[in-house]
Amino acid sequence: MKNIYVTKPSLPNLAEFTKLMEEIWTSKQLTNDGPLHRRLEIAVADHLGVTHMSLFNNGTIALLAALRALQLSGEVITTPFSFVATTHALAWNNLEPVFVDIEPETYNIDPAAIEAAITDRTSAILPVHCYGRPCDVAAIQEIADRHGLKVIYDAAHAFGVRDEGGSILRHGDLSVLSFHATKVFTTLEGGAIVAPDQRVKGLIDRLKNFGIVSQTAIEGIGFNGKMNEVQAAFGLLQLKDIEEALEARARVAQRYREALSQVAGLTLPQGQEPTVYNNAYFPILVGEEFPLSRDKLFEKMEAADIFPRRYFYPLISNISAYADLPSAQRDRLPVANRVAEQVLCLPIYPDLATDDINRIVDILTEASSHAANR
Repeated sequence: MKNIYVTKPSLPNLAEFTKLMEEIWTSKQLTNDGPLHRRLEIAVADHLGVTHMSLFNNGTIALLAALRALQLSGEVITTPFSFVATTHALAWNNLEPVFVDIEPETYNIDPAAIEAAITDRTSAILPVHCYGRPCDVAAIQEIADRHGLKVIYDAAHAFGVRDEGGSILRHGDLSVLSFHATKVFTTLEGGAIVAPDQRVKGLIDRLKNFGIVSQTAIEGIGFNGKMNEVQAAFGLLQLKDIEEALEARARVAQRYREALSQVAGLTLPQGQEPTVYNNAYFPILVGEEFPLSRDKLFEKMEAADIFPRRYFYPLISNISAYADLPSAQRDRLPVANRVAEQVLCLPIYPDLATDDINRIVDILTEASSHAANR
């Protein structure tokens, strides 16, 4: 019986990839804003419906650059319910993370909690479009405008997500994407920043290239965040099939909803019109009514060679690097702690076979009908 993992990248056609490798070898340019890099940057921006985009070697470096570009200081309000890179990027920029609680339905940062956490040291808000589900961008922007704060969206999960006005990436001062191998769209490693105008894009492009302006001019202190040509080649081929991949993800998500919607004790992600989702993840909450605890269910699935993930557990605020912060206290973050202790992300990727989906559903429905020690 084969293993089923939470995600699996779609590999491009080998002949097409080989052709692009030959193109790179012929050009003799492996990195430093090469021809494939330029093609991919334009193509991804056009696909997403944004105008000013800078590609990066990975999403974490992109997030570091975004925070650096806005010249922030003091405190930044953020969510504890995310991958740890979100908060690490603040720490590397000498910014103090201030954790606030999340909404129980979306698992995104709670705008009311943001408002309550603002002090005279607050310079920005760093929300996450968790699992690709959009934050309450209108409420967050209203708070930011009223208090003179910057908004940087960690949009690592939000490739292709749209609201009624277009790409979700157009919101805030900057939006940061990840193109890691586990993401909906991948360049093996990689990422991007969506900027509001050419001036800010130019600043970001200099930051990711050591601050270099020309062969003899360097402005400011930058670092190496450039995407190489092999990554760009992989991305160009991924982009060709992205719509089919998103449609396949939607079919997997729909099958889960149909099969699991009546299982007592499981909470499934719900969509809301007119948002267009990318089904980057399929998180379920394993509640008190379910016969098994989340961790017992996790172990049962692993024993059957099915490998879901507890995204995001432990909560960032509970790891040693941040647990001593005043905002990390459990009683300040009741919803985030509850969700982190109940969440389980089921396998979802474009070529997840029907038989494998049925195996996953059977494990869950069988577990729901048998009492067990929690």
